[in-house]
Order: sequence, then C-alpha cells, then structure tokens
Amino acid sequence: MAITKEIIEDKIEVVGDYKTIQVRTATVIKEDGEELSRSFHRHALECVSSVKNDDDSWTHTDTDVSGESTEVQGIAATVWTTTVKNAKKAANEAVTI
Repeated sequence: MAITKEIIEDKIEVVGDYKTIQVRTATVIKEDGEELSRSFHRHALECVSSVKNDDDSWTHTDTDVSGESTEVQGIAATVWTTTVKNAKKAANEAVTI
C-alpha cells in the first residue's frame, strides 16, 4: 500500500486589463495509484504593487515572480509589458480610499 502526494499547477489564467495571473494548485493524494482526495489552493499575481507615500508621491514595485514555476514566470514575462505595467500604475494612483 503506497500513499503518494502530488502537487501540480493545474490551471493558470491571465485575466483583466492589467493581466492578473491566477494560479490554481491541486494537491492530490493517491493510494496505489488511485486518487483518494484532491484539494485546491489559488493565488493571484498582479504585475505591480503601489504605495502612496506621506508626501503624496507613489512607490511602484514590480512583482517578483522568481518563486513561481518557470511556466508562470514565462507567462509574466510575456504579458506584463511596459504598457501594461504603466497602465496598472496609473490605475493604482487613480484609486481613492
């Protein structure tokens, strides 16, 4: 009786004007090759995060995807163009809280 645990990225989606990358990871538990359970975890990655400083200036930081899979890194490099990042920065600055 062999019980195994496998973690796979089973869905990667690019959504919205600012190309948010949504990643779904499945954890699959199997016994002798037969699936016993499957659970999911999701996380989303935006191309830029922005913080308004005390002097009303903004600090924009590109999202670090170095901890993501090579597939997610490749998608980010492709869809997060300078145009998309600049649009996201402008959108972040336009939000009033």
